[in-house]
Amino acid sequence: MKQFHLIVSGRVQGVGFRYFVQTLALENHVTGWVRNKADGTVECIAIAPLDTLHAFVEKIKKGNRFIKVQHIAIMESEPKEPFSNFKVIY
Repeated sequence: MKQFHLIVSGRVQGVGFRYFVQTLALENHVTGWVRNKADGTVECIAIAPLDTLHAFVEKIKKGNRFIKVQHIAIMESEPKEPFSNFKVIY
């Protein structure tokens, strides 16, 4: 298992992005969380096998007709704490 700390920029707030990410995470058995940041980006902690995380990030990059991802900063590490699910943090 690996952990990705993601910072996503683009049109990612006010367009359902966090719920989009949560749905992808649940479909792909990724645990962690996602939340908006005050600077207009979205932060995410995702934990899964490395190949699953790479596929997860590729799906996030594609977005949908409302979401336009411009950049994803990825910091890879060992999981720091276990999560039993994937949640949206407010």
